[in-house]
Amino acid sequence: MVRELFAAGAYVYIADMNVAGAESLASELNEKAGSTRAFALEVNVTDENSVEAMLDSVAKTTGGLDILISNAGVLKAGSVKEMTLRDFKFVTDVDYTGFFICTKFAARLLEVQNAPSGEYFSDIIGISSKSGLEGSNKNGAYAGAKFGSLGLTQSFALELVTDNIKVNSICPGNFLDGPLWSDPDRGLFVQYLNAGKVPGAKTVADVRKFYEDKVPMKRGCRTEDVVKAIYYIVDQKYETGQAVPVTGGQVMLN
Repeated sequence: MVRELFAAGAYVYIADMNVAGAESLASELNEKAGSTRAFALEVNVTDENSVEAMLDSVAKTTGGLDILISNAGVLKAGSVKEMTLRDFKFVTDVDYTGFFICTKFAARLLEVQNAPSGEYFSDIIGISSKSGLEGSNKNGAYAGAKFGSLGLTQSFALELVTDNIKVNSICPGNFLDGPLWSDPDRGLFVQYLNAGKVPGAKTVADVRKFYEDKVPMKRGCRTEDVVKAIYYIVDQKYETGQAVPVTGGQVMLN
């Protein structure tokens, strides 16, 4: 998403706990562009002081912000009978509470930007999941957090519309080619195989085919699919509080 938005001409902030990785990407983008439009910020989305400092840095650097994309997410799969409370909280602290904290401090900055004219639209976009639209077997912590984030999206949208802040979420399908799924040691293919989530699966390839076959378009979600949804959300001025599915037809809303 950072690469796509930067290529479109945006000034981008790469906010991550892995600040070295963020700095490396920012340097790469700026060097190729011959200008400084990418900035790295260290943040822990579960910590209010960290998120507040992040938004303070944004205000001091570019004076404001047009779009906040809340994309931090973690996942631990497991049966409700066996998952530890520690693992459950790890997922919900990042995927649910983190969205609340980021919105809290971003909204304060975006409110100030709209105050002079009352006509300055801005966006907060949460990256939810297909699992925020339907339950996920042996993946309750993640699905529950993503369902919850959509409740926050609707509630924040109702409140922040008075500041011309649109709050929406995108619900991507599975990024089967990304590290979250494909990492050979910690990826979801391996986790789901070990957890017995896919009946009859003997190998990672079996797990992958199981998930590909669930998608009418027979492939996983890609970054460019999500970026197009971001462009739509930002461009339109008459929609807020929505959960936009990007699932290749796997989830179809009424």
